[in-house]
Amino acid sequence: MLSPATRKLLLGYQRDEITEHYIYRRLAGMQKSSENQRVLERIADDEKRHYEQWQAYTGEDASPNRIKIWAYVWICRIFGLTFGLKLMERGEASARHSYDALSLEVHEASAIALEEGRHEDELLAMLDEERLRYVGSVVLGLNDALVELTGALAGFTLALQNTKLIALTGSITGIAAAFSMAASEYLSTKTEGSGQNPFKAALYTGVTYILTVILLILPYLILANFYAALICTLATAVSIIAMFNYYISVAKSQPFKKRFAEMVGVSMGVAAFSFLVGLVLRVFFGVDV
Repeated sequence: MLSPATRKLLLGYQRDEITEHYIYRRLAGMQKSSENQRVLERIADDEKRHYEQWQAYTGEDASPNRIKIWAYVWICRIFGLTFGLKLMERGEASARHSYDALSLEVHEASAIALEEGRHEDELLAMLDEERLRYVGSVVLGLNDALVELTGALAGFTLALQNTKLIALTGSITGIAAAFSMAASEYLSTKTEGSGQNPFKAALYTGVTYILTVILLILPYLILANFYAALICTLATAVSIIAMFNYYISVAKSQPFKKRFAEMVGVSMGVAAFSFLVGLVLRVFFGVDV
């Protein structure tokens, strides 16, 4: 006989299992690779069986979480299968710890925990996404744009003191740098012979750079006060770094805090130095815009 607390816990697991069953089923139907589709369908069947095992103890049905199904399917569509599934696997990993604690009352709990662990290994083995193969090119475009343009905008802010002029100068600098970085990545990838498509590598670098430029320039097009625009640009840079590093930490199972702190330190350090350079040059040349 289950205790009320255990029964409530199992009903929650039931709902999670049937929800993940439908998520895996939906994702399997979206795959072009027959191997990926086969593995996802098998995992979906396992989730359904786990649901039935919990149901044998509770004697009740549980409805899937439709919002969670919708959310994870769209997360996978937008951010990629790797990111979406690893994000979901993080939830399964925490659930496995609870399964172990249940093993005294529910004998199947340990077996289900082992099977859930196998799911993660299979997913890691099967996933091969283009966007992750070219993550180095994305990092190159993002990092260079954040460091170079954040620094340049900080310098321009004090030297020019006019938001529209700063935005114009920053846009010219950023777009020229984006094409330069894309060309360098194309030549570098072609020379290295890494198996990557040089054009795609250049495209990922260039597009990432341009998008970062747009986001960093935007405050200067909206706000009239150049100091306020600079603060917003710096906040935008930190937000971009945080979101990108969270994505990488999930998709590639890498530590978040160290990479985030390193990128923020470099970007903000360059911005502070450039701001001082702008001040010195403004005083030295006696410029008054």
